[in-house]
Formats: sequence, structure tokens, C-alpha cells
Amino acid sequence: MNFNLEINKEKCIHCGLCIKECMSKIITFNEDKLPVSIKEREKSCINCQHCLAVCPTGALSVNGKNSENSSETDKEFNPEKVLNLIKSRRSIRHFKRENVSPETIQKLKDMLNYVPTGVNNHGLYFSVVDDIEVMDELRKNVNERIIKIVSNNAIKAITKTFERYTDAILKGEDIVFRGAPHLIVVSTPKNAPCKDIDGTIALSYFELYAKSLGVGTCWCGLAFACFKFIPGLKSILNIPKTHDIAYAMLFGYPEITHPRTTQPESVGFHTIKEIKIKENFWSNLFK
Repeated sequence: MNFNLEINKEKCIHCGLCIKECMSKIITFNEDKLPVSIKEREKSCINCQHCLAVCPTGALSVNGKNSENSSETDKEFNPEKVLNLIKSRRSIRHFKRENVSPETIQKLKDMLNYVPTGVNNHGLYFSVVDDIEVMDELRKNVNERIIKIVSNNAIKAITKTFERYTDAILKGEDIVFRGAPHLIVVSTPKNAPCKDIDGTIALSYFELYAKSLGVGTCWCGLAFACFKFIPGLKSILNIPKTHDIAYAMLFGYPEITHPRTTQPESVGFHTIKEIKIKENFWSNLFK
């Protein structure tokens, strides 16, 4: 990527926020106190666009992105409503047999452009089944393969994963997809700096935004195991050879609603008020 910084001289108020916010230290002031790039550092740009987002007057454009095309951020949020959204999210295992509207699915797809990734490595790839008839074909294909594997103990990783579901699978129950009309599978570049967590973060954003749109979701470890271990299934998702599957999520309109939140047990906390390092080989090595 060729770094390109453009400044509207009429709008620039010389505040220096773009310089302060640039994590790669690419921007500085010139003799006229206008932001310019440091040529030898331009290759360090990760295209986070923080400089564009932080400019109070919209005077800055970077890498072909004009500030006029950015949305204004809300100045206030309702924290109680955000917390209620988090508290009321449930794993949905009973879905209506109908397609989510194309408009809603498009909103969900568009949102994924904004999920955070380590070092701003936006190389995530999403495979989406957005039509229930296609989902039915996938469901049939996967379930038939699982029955053969479980019956013949063909693949130990899969057989062990589905051990407690064997009877239900052999009876033809849709244990993996739970009748969901849609599926999204995220894969990450094999060389991504934070490949082990980027996909999980993306689906976390997906499920909360989906909840706000009236769409239910379910983290699906069984589908993840199928696509990862059963030969031939990965090709159905059209995942690039440069990527590895990170996880899978079912989604669709919920058949059952939950009118109240749960009352979970408290998680563990420890407030660190003093730093104490226990002396051992490694602590002494790095003194």
C-alpha cells in the first residue's frame, strides 16, 4: 500500500491530534505546521485510519479515504441499554424456519468491516449461508457424513466429539445445525499477527449486533469440528488456502424468546494493588 496523506489547509487547525494518535509515528508537522508524512516511516502504516477519525474538522484524508465519507460518531450512548443487550443475549437453539430478510443480512455483513483485529490485519474471510434451501443441502450433506463416520468409527477426532450424541445422530436428528436457517464461518489468515483471537472477536460483535436486529445466534463448536476435520467440507465454504477456520456460528430468527435475563454466578476477580515478582530462573534471567 502506498501511503497517501492529504490535508485541507483551509480546515486544518494545527491541533496535532493526528500526530499524537498515529501509533506508527508516521506524521509530523512541516514548517507551516501542517501535518505531513515522514517518508522513511510510511511503510509502517497499518491503515488504521485513526488520523482520519480523530481530526476534529475533517481536514485530513488518508490512503484514498476522504473524511467526508465517514459517519459522525455519537457523542453519548445509553450504558444501561448496552448492558441490557449484553445481559439478555442468549444462545439460540430453536429457530424459525424462515430466511432472515436480505436487508438484515446485508447490515450484518456490512458491520463486519468494522470489527477490530490485531495490528489492524483486516484479512478475515467470512463464509455465509444466507438461504435456507442452501442450508438444508449443507445440513443433509454434513449429517450423512457424520452418520457414516460415527457408524464406522472412521475419524477418531470426530467420533470422540460426537460420542454423546451418537444415538441422536443415528436417528437423524440435526444435532449440528439445530434447524438453523443460516450459518457464518470465519477464517483467519495463517500469518495474521493475532489469528487465534481475531475470529472470536468478530463473531462476538456479530452476535451482539444480530441480537439488536432481532436475530438469534449460537456458537457452534460441532459445526466447527465438522468443517475442520471432515475431508471435503472446507472446500464447500470456499475458504482461501491462505486461511484457517477460526469458528462457526448459527443464526436466524428465534422460535423462542427470553423475556428476562439470567442470574449467573459471579466470576473470579483479583485487584492487583502491589507488584510482587517471585524469584525464579526466568525472572533472574531477565533482570
